[in-house]
Amino acid sequence: MELMYSTKHLIDTALQEDIGSGDITTENLVNEELAGSGIIVAKEPLVIAGLDIARAVFRRLDSNIEFTSDYSDGDNVKTGSTVLAMQGRLRPLLIGERTALNFLQHLSGIATNVQKYVKQIEHKNVRLVDTRKTTPCWRVMEKYAVRVGGAYNHRMGLYDGVLIKDNHIAACGGIAKAVRTVRGRISHLVKIEVEVIDIKGAEEAVAAGADVIMLDNMDTDQTRQAVKVINGRAIVEVSGNVTQKNLTALADTGVDIISAGALTHSAMSVDLSMRISQER
Repeated sequence: MELMYSTKHLIDTALQEDIGSGDITTENLVNEELAGSGIIVAKEPLVIAGLDIARAVFRRLDSNIEFTSDYSDGDNVKTGSTVLAMQGRLRPLLIGERTALNFLQHLSGIATNVQKYVKQIEHKNVRLVDTRKTTPCWRVMEKYAVRVGGAYNHRMGLYDGVLIKDNHIAACGGIAKAVRTVRGRISHLVKIEVEVIDIKGAEEAVAAGADVIMLDNMDTDQTRQAVKVINGRAIVEVSGNVTQKNLTALADTGVDIISAGALTHSAMSVDLSMRISQER
């Protein structure tokens, strides 16, 4: 994973948040030059994500730390496996431990969660994507973890795609007017997606020339009916309260895309721990 500036900045912010004016425990107990090793171990089955970020955390504290790993992001890891081994001064290993684990546990939790969803519909002709329901300032990393888990990204932000939602429609005075207005102001290369809540809205969006129609919080029967109404004239996305319980049923309705906020906002961190030993 090539670290973007925003990711590097977040790493620095996270370290500053934790270290503050200094780690008064480690700095008073561990000699500055004392060397040793550390390992990060999986305490449950998981999909690993964020190894480069964990390395970057420790390297911000000591660029001479050496790392080895038998795993890459996206690999399935068994309980008890060492996902990352480190060699170097013990002070930076101890100081960076919690921050590195926080990144690694959270991102691996998302990747592990996403893989469960992906496997459930892997033989269906539908694409699973995330949403903008991400932790503030963590979006780039969380969406990376989604890809590691096997799903795809929706918009990265408000800047890279048009999505006309219910409040936009209310502000503009209708679906047709909203589509027509934005179509006249953006590049012909940019697709327009319209969120609708019923069959009537789907019909209006198709007639207005929407490229993608998002069916928001429709049940499976409504979704199936909307797919028939749209009849291939636009890409069909279903969204809203998507869970593993209704995922397969939604995939069987004929939609092209399923977007699920739960991929990121409901993912639990996985259990990883770090152990260190003094050089002998």
